[in-house]
Amino acid sequence: MELRTPRLKLRRARPDDLADLHRVLSDPAAMRYWSSPPHASVEETRAWLASMIADGPPESDDFVVEQDGRVIGKAGCWRLPEVGFILHPDVWGQGLAREALEAVIGHLFATHEVPAITADVDPRNAASLRLLTKLGFVETGRARGTFEIGGEIVDSIYLALSRPPAT
Repeated sequence: MELRTPRLKLRRARPDDLADLHRVLSDPAAMRYWSSPPHASVEETRAWLASMIADGPPESDDFVVEQDGRVIGKAGCWRLPEVGFILHPDVWGQGLAREALEAVIGHLFATHEVPAITADVDPRNAASLRLLTKLGFVETGRARGTFEIGGEIVDSIYLALSRPPAT
């Protein structure tokens, strides 16, 4: 399974994505608002990647994001219908997260009978909140102390994007 956009290829993860994904998942800026601390070792990323490869539809529908032949992040649902995305900071500010998410959202609604796609975002992650709002997500709730990440208690903003009406 592969999704293409003007600048990106989104595809299923492979074992040879390890080095590129570790570059993303070990970066403190990239992982600032992720659900775990930066990966401290390649072995940690190897386990994460093995889980991403092993899990698949119907529980999961996740993609690595590739630009010019290099994996720069991931976008999709580790557990449907909750979407997540992460890109290396070197590619931030270029509209690539939006491009990837638009492709993923279209794919999810076309292939899964979900009434909505959801997201759980750290309230301090203003860039992700802005992006999801631009894509049509609306806030559905808030909760305090939902995660403990690296010894820090963090909150959540819950968002949802309803399935578009059939045409």
